[in-house]
Amino acid sequence: MGLHLHILLLQCLISTFVLNAFAFSDETVDKLLPVKSDGYCSRILRAQGTRREGFNEFRLRVEGDPELYSPGTTYRVTLYASSPSYFRGFTLIALKEGKEGDNDEDYAGNFEIIDEEDTQFMTNCPPAVTESTPRRRTRIQVFWTAPPSGAGCVILKASIVQKRIIYFQDEGSLTKRMCEKEPLSEGATERPIIDCCACGTAKYRMTFYGNWSEKVHPKDYPRRANHWSAIIGASHSKDYVLWEYGDYASEGVKQVAEFGSPVKMEEEIRQKGDDVLTVIKAKAQWPAWQPLNVRSAPSAEFSVDRTRHLMSFFTMLGPSPDWNVGLSAEDLCTKECGWAQKVVQDLIPWDAGTDNGVTYESPNKATIPPEKIRPLTSLDHPQSPFYDPEGGPITAVARVVIERIARKGEQCNIVPDTVDDIVADLAQEDKDEDDTPETCIYSNWSPWSACSSSTCDKGKRMRQRMLKAQLDLSVPCPHTQDFEPCMGPGCSDEVDASTCMVSEWITWSPCSVSCGMGMRSRERYVKQFPEDGSICQLPTEENEKCIVNEDCSPSSCLMTEWAEWEDCSATCGMGMKKRQRMVKMPPSDGTMCKTDLTDVEKCMMPECHTIPCLLSPWSEWSDCSVTCGKGMRTRQRMLKSPVELGECNEELEQVEKCMLPECPTDCMVSEWSEWSECNKSCGKGHVIRTRMIKLEPQFGGEPCPETVQRKKCKIRKCNRGSSDEKRRRKEAHEKRRSKQTREEPQDEQHPGCKMRPWSVWTDCTKLCGGGIQERFMMVKRRFRNAQFTSCKDKKEIRACNVNPC
Repeated sequence: MGLHLHILLLQCLISTFVLNAFAFSDETVDKLLPVKSDGYCSRILRAQGTRREGFNEFRLRVEGDPELYSPGTTYRVTLYASSPSYFRGFTLIALKEGKEGDNDEDYAGNFEIIDEEDTQFMTNCPPAVTESTPRRRTRIQVFWTAPPSGAGCVILKASIVQKRIIYFQDEGSLTKRMCEKEPLSEGATERPIIDCCACGTAKYRMTFYGNWSEKVHPKDYPRRANHWSAIIGASHSKDYVLWEYGDYASEGVKQVAEFGSPVKMEEEIRQKGDDVLTVIKAKAQWPAWQPLNVRSAPSAEFSVDRTRHLMSFFTMLGPSPDWNVGLSAEDLCTKECGWAQKVVQDLIPWDAGTDNGVTYESPNKATIPPEKIRPLTSLDHPQSPFYDPEGGPITAVARVVIERIARKGEQCNIVPDTVDDIVADLAQEDKDEDDTPETCIYSNWSPWSACSSSTCDKGKRMRQRMLKAQLDLSVPCPHTQDFEPCMGPGCSDEVDASTCMVSEWITWSPCSVSCGMGMRSRERYVKQFPEDGSICQLPTEENEKCIVNEDCSPSSCLMTEWAEWEDCSATCGMGMKKRQRMVKMPPSDGTMCKTDLTDVEKCMMPECHTIPCLLSPWSEWSDCSVTCGKGMRTRQRMLKSPVELGECNEELEQVEKCMLPECPTDCMVSEWSEWSECNKSCGKGHVIRTRMIKLEPQFGGEPCPETVQRKKCKIRKCNRGSSDEKRRRKEAHEKRRSKQTREEPQDEQHPGCKMRPWSVWTDCTKLCGGGIQERFMMVKRRFRNAQFTSCKDKKEIRACNVNPC
């Protein structure tokens, strides 16, 4: 009876286990295989499975492990298993916090497939990502673009299918919570861009602080030619986009991203007409980083108004394939209808999608078709200088600070502004704009010279700079000298009522004589008489002596006055300058004019500085010069800076050895020997000839041809005699053979045959590195009683030239 009860209890347990197993199995399959039914996404979220507290065998990670997300920013999301674990299937979904996933509005952001062989969107739940095929895997990656501003906190959830077990964690390593990041600006709005309600105009100063240096970013940092290209940007309306993530680069963006040239980009900006208020420009920085006490950070000023309240800019970090940093459509209009006081942003590089390079100095290789602009990540490529196998955040390479410096016009901000910077008029930031092309690299300006006027009068002063590099020879570089008006010494700061204002001196008149010493004069006029009615005491006329031709004899020639000095022959350091004059009248006695027509003297320009060689990256190595064996290959680079700027001693071509598989060696044979005698004295027989193998084939060379040839021979017809005659001939033949055998003993080492002496050794097959030599012994005569296998040609081989190459 007890045994029967035990059997019944066991049957009940087995039945229960089977039913539960089928129920769980059906649910698992229902999760993995799309089933057309309502609310399928919510069924995924309510899937039941095994949960383990603190179980971290599987992990969901967002690149950089951010606690906050920036609206519209794209992040790399990774789901992986710790070794030795694996998973076969998965589901990944992003929900707004507190939502159940019953409606489309419950989902936050958008996923983007990276590898279609690994991942796909779910058929019956498009917002979710799942596996393409169920198989063992330890990692998958997708892109997730954060939702627009106002979405609040977001929950990223993952489920794991391993065998028949589902791991689904509402809290723990398979769930990631991120909230919206507040902007760093003081009162500036985030996207989506709304109409601006601010009044008047505002003026800002943008300052760019580069942080890209060997100390901060040491991996593969380019020590030579590292720089930031010229900054280019604009303040503009929402109807114009310079660049943005997820969009394709324009030709202007491409020119900046790949070559650092802002010319095309500026052309595109100026073509937008009323959509642009200010073109933003700042100088390039060579090298990329220097302390602020050595070189000030580049800056530019710009204005914004109600319709053109967005600001965009970017600059290339070079050398690089197509990497840049910048801001896109930064809104300076606040929700309170005012103007943001300050915006601070740390910048990471982004890829323009026009070049395939993965390192700073990768050769140019166009991306065909072009890809969309996207931020660089630390998991892009193992060779990337920003690569991090853990997927950590990229350290910022620059920071931009935008500060409001003035406002103009009536303001209508709802919240009173804490800074009183309203002015009567905004200075035109383009007034003193330097129109120097960004492809011209200059030294700093020298100090201003003394004023040209030695009295209390208007004059000019000068400063100079040196052209260090002309990156684009097709674009001319402008002046290296700059002039500005100045007042001579002795002028009183206090204005006296008896002071009169005079013009500048008019140029000197011609000398009063054409030969010898004379006089010349110059004049100026009164621009403003003294306010007290007194007479102007300042002179308005000035005279001085002049000498035109010292020698006034009949044999002298009359000359014009000297012309102005020409520019110095050197742009830096010591040079020469000259001036010229002409013969006004030749000597009256008909002799030749012996007076100098050219005057030359030394001139000193600002001190010369060492000009670095600007070189392009190395090209790819050429093909090996041979198709097999040892050869050479080369690579080149080009000199970008002009030759006249100084001699460049850097090598422009490199050569190195290359080794391909050994060349095939064909078999080599000797010439044919003479034909042998016929082997029969009468009737039908044959003759043979032979040749020797001098070199065996190697490395797939042509095999050896035949070494023995045979052909028929017929001497004469044999006579048919009587049997007695045949017997006598046979006995005579046997007697001769016996006698021959006694006279010519056989070689003990080669029974049945007589051998020729050994030949001389052949030449070594290699000059070094180990070759072979051969010699041969040929059969001279083979006796009838000899076996063919024991009597044949011999060959010996030995090593030679074993010394290394």
